[in-house]
Amino acid sequence: METGIIKFFIFGIVTGYLWYLSRASLRVVRSHGFYRFFAWEMILALTLVNSGMWFTHPLSFLQTISWIFLILSLLLLWNGLSMIRSMGQSNDQRQDATLLAFEKTSVLVTTGIYRYIRHPLYASLLFLAWGIFLKDVTWLSVSLVAVATICLALTGKADEAECIQYFGPSYKEYMSRTKMFVPFLF
Repeated sequence: METGIIKFFIFGIVTGYLWYLSRASLRVVRSHGFYRFFAWEMILALTLVNSGMWFTHPLSFLQTISWIFLILSLLLLWNGLSMIRSMGQSNDQRQDATLLAFEKTSVLVTTGIYRYIRHPLYASLLFLAWGIFLKDVTWLSVSLVAVATICLALTGKADEAECIQYFGPSYKEYMSRTKMFVPFLF
């Protein structure tokens, strides 16, 4: 089978799964899950577009930066998830259907990586997108990573609005002392 057809098939299967995960969020246009779905789609497309270049010139400058970003992505994912699971006290108290189970936190997590950034899981996706992008810089990959970055910024903003609504002034105070995605910068 031709590589393009295989990639198209993979894109369809994974999109179906992502749609299933996001089905409640996709009905609420301003929810963070709505924007996150499109970020996931761009990252998926970027992965498939650049899949042939992952191990080409493995020690080149861009490949080295790419691997650093991908490792940072994994570290942020691991730390963010472990903190949310151990400290966030996820439960059914939050009746928001747009939230995934682990997102239904009842306690504001402000320790660990959350001491520095508000969205380590979205930062993980941001570093993932840019790490994949650097595997093969083309006009198509520039477009995909740009849209993914915009979608992740919108995801973060929507998530903050939801958190302000749930946690109130304590979340606004938390926002005043942390950055969105990158400690001390952004």
